[in-house]
Amino acid sequence: MRFRGWDLVWFLGFMLLWSSTIVVDASIHDYRNERFSRRLNSYFFHGGSEGLYASKIHPSHSNSEDKPLNGKSFIRFESITFRRTKEATEKQHEMQQKTGLIEAIIVEVKDRGRIGGTRENSDVICCNPKLAEQGSCKVGEVIIRQDPNNPDWPKRIQTSFEGQTQEASLIHTVEVNSTGMYYLYFMFCDPELKGTIINGRTVWRNPDGYLPGKMAPLMTFSGFMSLAYLVLGLVWFLRFVQYWKDIIQLHYHITAVIGLGMCEMAFWYFEYANFNSTGNRPMGITLWAVTFSAVKKTVSRLLLLVVSMGYGVVRPTLGGIATKVLLLGFMYFVATEALELVEHLGNINDFSGKAKVFLVLPVALLDACFILWIFSSLSKTLEKLQMRRSMAKLELYRKFTNALAVSVLLSVAWIGYELYFNANDPLSELWRRAWIIPAFWSLLAYVVLVVICILWAPSHNPTRYTYLEETGDDLEEEGVSLTTSGVKVAGDVAIKLERKERKVSSAADHVYGLGEEPEEDKRE
Repeated sequence: MRFRGWDLVWFLGFMLLWSSTIVVDASIHDYRNERFSRRLNSYFFHGGSEGLYASKIHPSHSNSEDKPLNGKSFIRFESITFRRTKEATEKQHEMQQKTGLIEAIIVEVKDRGRIGGTRENSDVICCNPKLAEQGSCKVGEVIIRQDPNNPDWPKRIQTSFEGQTQEASLIHTVEVNSTGMYYLYFMFCDPELKGTIINGRTVWRNPDGYLPGKMAPLMTFSGFMSLAYLVLGLVWFLRFVQYWKDIIQLHYHITAVIGLGMCEMAFWYFEYANFNSTGNRPMGITLWAVTFSAVKKTVSRLLLLVVSMGYGVVRPTLGGIATKVLLLGFMYFVATEALELVEHLGNINDFSGKAKVFLVLPVALLDACFILWIFSSLSKTLEKLQMRRSMAKLELYRKFTNALAVSVLLSVAWIGYELYFNANDPLSELWRRAWIIPAFWSLLAYVVLVVICILWAPSHNPTRYTYLEETGDDLEEEGVSLTTSGVKVAGDVAIKLERKERKVSSAADHVYGLGEEPEEDKRE
């Protein structure tokens, strides 16, 4: 039974429609039975990290949640609960008010050195009796050296267990009035609280919405790129309609890539806009954006490959190699879709480095396969055109090769910069520049597509890139395709005169006896 393409389309459509009701938390960080890890003489749990811009309105001392949110930047603790073990609970006296302290600490990354440690002892995080005698901290609390310019930061929010209660809760809102990368840690110093688990969630919001600071510029960029694809599509469509009688198969493939790019950027813009207004990422919109992105990347690479093979120029079809091309495209689509899904459907800072490497490697290897195959195919195509002396097509492909070579060099340079950027910024201190890295790849893909559109633009004379049977008329074809309309006529006349001169000279040879050599050859 043969699998039909429309069956896949209907299946994907059904899955995306079904998933549109599912919501994935994003700037809302969920904690489900999370445990604390030991570090030096403390126990801690990393609650999240995001780049936040300063509030645009003057902060108020009230923590009421009924106030308008526009213009405010904050971190809100919603229904955070800490559950300690039964053994730890039974050791406490029922009449005691505070029988265990847990602290939520919010610190800007530049102030991370103010948490724990002292000049005399840098190997402690929690205050001990000796340090307490010096008056620098309180026993059982995390050591924090306040910023003299901003005495309230790093921020400390304390929650205590009471008597023999097994749970303690935390509901609080912290307004952010300084732009920076903020980290949240839940910590305790009492060894008897070992085994405590945390549940609940925190909501992080910027002044203009819930979109994380490092992603906020991507919404504007996606809107700009969707307009850029729209302009390119309109220009291409007008050219397409103007020369519709001379359209070749390759033009339809280019049209498909332009349409996919337009849809991809539009979906990303709406996904970011919805994320910014609600704080959640509906899986339906995200799946559509991710799928369009993966399809567009795959089709773009396949377009470069078939153009490099000379499809429609030196060969009418791909023949038996078409299966290998489609197999490579399918593998690339699956690998890219998996990577994009894990990146965009997970929490903002919960994507582990090992998982990312595991998913990035297949995409990188397949990209390398595409690059090698594209340039090896270009080399063979240039050789064929040189042998056939198809100068117009040869010039076209040389320009295409140069454009691809420049794009590959830029890609290698940008990968080097990306590695340097990530190696020198492990704590995301340069978060306001992070959006440039993914934006570059989208911009580069658009520029390469524009180059292809210019080189293979529809025209009233498509012979400069269409496949022609070898009939010995290459000279006449080149005379037509290498010149403008006025010079074309002159070229035609020159060719005809040259042919007449050849006929006249041949006749003269026969008259003066110069044509007798063939007869001698025959006799031999």
